[in-house]
Amino acid sequence: MHDTTSGPYVGRAMKRIEDPRLVKGIATYVDDLRLPGLLHAAILRSPHAHARVVRIETAAARAIPGVVGVFTGADVNASCGLVPCAAAIPDLKAPKHTVLAGDRVYFVGHAVAVAVASDPYIARDAAEAIEVDYDALPAVVNAEEAVKSGAPLTHPDLESNIAFTHVVAGGSDIDEAFRKADRVIKHRLYHQRLTPMPIEPRGVVASYNPGEGALTLWSSTQIPHLLRTLLPGMIGVPENKLRIVAPEVGGGFGAKLNVYAEEALCAHLAMRLNAPVKWIESRRENAASTIHGRDQIGDYELAVRNDGSILGIRTRTIADLGSYLQLLTPAVPTLTGLVLTGCYRIPAVKMEIVGVYTNKMATDAYRGAGRPEATYLIERLMDVVARELGIDRVEIRLKHFPQPAEFPFATSCGLTYDSGNYQGALAKARQLANWDQLLKDRADARAAGKLSGLGVSTYVEICAMGPSKAMPAGGWEWGCVRMEISAKVTVITGVSPHGQGQETTFAQIVADRLGVPIEDVVVLHGDTNVAHYGRDTYGSRGTAVGGSAIVMCIDKIVAKAKRLAAHLFETTSDHVVFENGVFSAPGVTNREIGWAEIAGEAYIAKNLPAGVEPGLEASSFYEPQNFTFPFGTHIVAVDVDRDTGQVAITKYVAVDDCGPLINPLIVEGQVQGGIAHSIGQVLFEKTVYDENGQLLTGEFMDYALPRAADIPDYIMGHTVTPSPVNPLGIKGIGEAGTIGATPAIANAVLDALEPLGITHLDLPMTPERVWQAIKARTAATV
Repeated sequence: MHDTTSGPYVGRAMKRIEDPRLVKGIATYVDDLRLPGLLHAAILRSPHAHARVVRIETAAARAIPGVVGVFTGADVNASCGLVPCAAAIPDLKAPKHTVLAGDRVYFVGHAVAVAVASDPYIARDAAEAIEVDYDALPAVVNAEEAVKSGAPLTHPDLESNIAFTHVVAGGSDIDEAFRKADRVIKHRLYHQRLTPMPIEPRGVVASYNPGEGALTLWSSTQIPHLLRTLLPGMIGVPENKLRIVAPEVGGGFGAKLNVYAEEALCAHLAMRLNAPVKWIESRRENAASTIHGRDQIGDYELAVRNDGSILGIRTRTIADLGSYLQLLTPAVPTLTGLVLTGCYRIPAVKMEIVGVYTNKMATDAYRGAGRPEATYLIERLMDVVARELGIDRVEIRLKHFPQPAEFPFATSCGLTYDSGNYQGALAKARQLANWDQLLKDRADARAAGKLSGLGVSTYVEICAMGPSKAMPAGGWEWGCVRMEISAKVTVITGVSPHGQGQETTFAQIVADRLGVPIEDVVVLHGDTNVAHYGRDTYGSRGTAVGGSAIVMCIDKIVAKAKRLAAHLFETTSDHVVFENGVFSAPGVTNREIGWAEIAGEAYIAKNLPAGVEPGLEASSFYEPQNFTFPFGTHIVAVDVDRDTGQVAITKYVAVDDCGPLINPLIVEGQVQGGIAHSIGQVLFEKTVYDENGQLLTGEFMDYALPRAADIPDYIMGHTVTPSPVNPLGIKGIGEAGTIGATPAIANAVLDALEPLGITHLDLPMTPERVWQAIKARTAATV
């Protein structure tokens, strides 16, 4: 029984249980592993965006003392299979991507050969000693150019750079919507390519036990279970002899939601050399050869009435997929189409998404994965419509919100939003921001000649990735709860947290529902020999789906414990009451039984009721019937320096609704981290390739990330609209900050520049880009 004087654990702002080992530096990451006989791998990567591989000479590398082996595609590809893509897109043209290049490379960073040595520095020296003759070929790096006739082909055998054309269409007739419109508003928007840049680059250690024919692979991954499902098809080790361990992961953001070539390559090398093999990615490798995000460009048309009613939206958007397909590459841009209408009732939609190959690294899921793109699009477009029609930005949003009573709400994109109160979140954000005062302050600043702006973003996102019918490889989640004989509790989850804090939030849920001290609960994850099943962590699904599986387990344990208590009370289960860790039978006996006695009876098993098995453990698969749809409103105030183009965020208000808050401290941390990603995207970050496909932003010297001084203080609030989808009523929060923030900041900057007649800037709105725009407008008015 736990002390309830301070209230339940759920809803309490508790520091994370997992933090002490992290802040003390005593946690274990992949690079911390030191196995006996460990060998080190270093990969030689292509300096060309597109070239034939004419000859590879490895003799000099092999001759270096300490080198164990040097391998090319000809040596390993037949044993390592193809890098998998799990996205099922109709008529998808997919190249066959091997773990090392064959006779052709098609992006800078393409792995060509690998050197293995007793020391990582020797391995790197050996990789640099490999000589490769390349015959350079024309490259294409602009996705819009790539679809034109005569453009260089990223994959000549596919005969086109177009990988797929996918259409999201729904609601009323789109052509009729445009015929009824008083005017058509057009706008072109670009969502730039980004590099995720986690603190910890990728890393792999593989160890093979030839006696058992078993392989253990440690990887800095978000998806140990999906890796265990897909890797056997590459390397030939059966799933039941394959163990995947994800230790501490120093940042994922979707970049580690993948099965990468290096995981199969290290596994093969460990089996081939009969020794454990480690590969740790360098920062430049990470920038060039770990997935990129975003990179969509499109022309958007809105059919509107003069009163501001939006009748329809249509677009042809080109998504730059890079040079090949990772796990979800083609699926990500289709998510943009699914949530294109955002929080709004828009009767007709048609979005044509064209996936295009270029000679760049593959794009894939990056924090929000398709939903930030959609929110940026619709929120920028709402501001554009409001400006062109002379309508207040807030009022046009309110005009198109569905009412809370209309939920579940069917969108014209084909989704059913679970629950929502968009008006409530907007009202709370305006109240926290002191909106009327902000308007007055902006007017005063402008009267004084300053560039001051306000931005608003009302967003909804699709989360709790789960319904199996909508997922490539199942969307259920598995969990296990075991009450030990000592009355301590072990929780095992198939999700794989790496910063989301579920060791804490799951312990809070379990401690409350079982009535035990949180100190008695241990949460295990990230090891497929411990957590036998799972679908891992992405799309803000961990607690909504994985936590629901844990709740199912608890219900089973309590039900069994009631039967045991009823037997001890000499009554029936329906007379047994369970509360705060204590079983009683009011009206039958004054006796009370706690978990210690129940657990002892369950495991000693000398006095069990007929038909009841020993032990006190339950496992469950939870299959959600729908996604969840968190929402919120972000409001931003900025000042822009006329002389430097520097943007200063002077106020940031975020009101998010993720359903009930299990741990407000963790929720706020997730939102703050997400906003930081958006500050980077709007003001600093862009992955740049030159016309020859050379990556120009491969290091922190060239790829600008926000620093501590760039992050403002936040005013944070929440509304609570429970979801009917899962037993916890929660929706997910991990990507909300990124999804809501990008358009809010961009709208604020453009609002500041509007008095100069500047109505659009592409992302990122760097000081140079803003200054150039100011300079151009100032020169035009002189």
